[in-house]
Amino acid sequence: MSTTTFLVRKNDLANTRLATAQDTPLADGQVRVRVEAFALTSNNITYAAFGDAMNYWQFFPTGEEGWGTIPVWGFGSVVQSLHPGVAVGERLYGYYPMASATVLTPARLNTAGFHDGAPHRRELHPVYNQYLRCSADPFYTPETEDIQALLRPLFITSFLIDDFLADNDFFGARTMLLSSASSKTAYGTAFQLAQRPGIEVIGLTSPGNVAFCESLGCYSRVLTYEQLDQISADAPCIYVDFAGNAGLRLAIHSRFANLKYSCSIGGTHVAELGGARDLPGPRATLFFAPAQIKKRSADWGAEGLGQRLVQAWQTFSQRATQSPSPWLITQHHQGAAAVAAAYQQVLAGQGDPHIGHILTL
Repeated sequence: MSTTTFLVRKNDLANTRLATAQDTPLADGQVRVRVEAFALTSNNITYAAFGDAMNYWQFFPTGEEGWGTIPVWGFGSVVQSLHPGVAVGERLYGYYPMASATVLTPARLNTAGFHDGAPHRRELHPVYNQYLRCSADPFYTPETEDIQALLRPLFITSFLIDDFLADNDFFGARTMLLSSASSKTAYGTAFQLAQRPGIEVIGLTSPGNVAFCESLGCYSRVLTYEQLDQISADAPCIYVDFAGNAGLRLAIHSRFANLKYSCSIGGTHVAELGGARDLPGPRATLFFAPAQIKKRSADWGAEGLGQRLVQAWQTFSQRATQSPSPWLITQHHQGAAAVAAAYQQVLAGQGDPHIGHILTL
């Protein structure tokens, strides 16, 4: 058997190629997982854009200088096992390479799942190293696999952003400015924030996405990036930056004298990524979801955090898929050419925000 992997040039994300290699025999304690379906969103482009700074390239090293594999969230099935605690046929949700298969080294097994104990992943954050057994996962239902792959990891980030801001009493602000408002993590955050009394949630987006963002119903107002002057310059506000656009960040920091906090989440505007030094107002601070997970696990216990997440997820995912006006419609892409085309589309920020891409190599 062989495994096909989608490779990306680290310093030129539009430059891609496929590599196919014969599978090497498993070592004792390893399992081979066929990656059956994975989501591709702007969040994965963020992983690539911050690949070196945040160690995302290190999860699935290619062994080829300058080339990386972007991590994705999805589902796979165990096709070979040399681990007594993991059976062939087990279905797993977790963090995979853009590839047709991957080898994992299960460690810290329990009824819920396991962590990949491969040596190169031991120093990486455990949140990304966990694989969940679908048979025991409270999030899981077979008919919602696509929506889980597309929205679950993003919504967990959305939940944690909202929780972090509320935990800090919104830094004294009551107006939230969310860039890249049509992105899934942004509207998941808006959905959570909209349930907070007295919080105004303003979505910032490109002109072509205004109607989509307004249709979601979770933004108090939707403005284009050129309409910042429609917000009072002295409004106590928070900027939640999903775009990573350096020019927009500077414009917001310059206009709002009462900017209480600047929260940097991602980089959907890859071409405009830039540094955040020498900005007026508060320092732009990168949000690291695992830190808030650690805090809330201490506050509520892991089970308490899990219960809150599942409840919030069920409410959000039901709305996102609700007929007759679902927020997200799944589009499947199978095979190397289809995967490459979908990747280029997502990288360029093109396409309908209603569409969610599920890929199989």
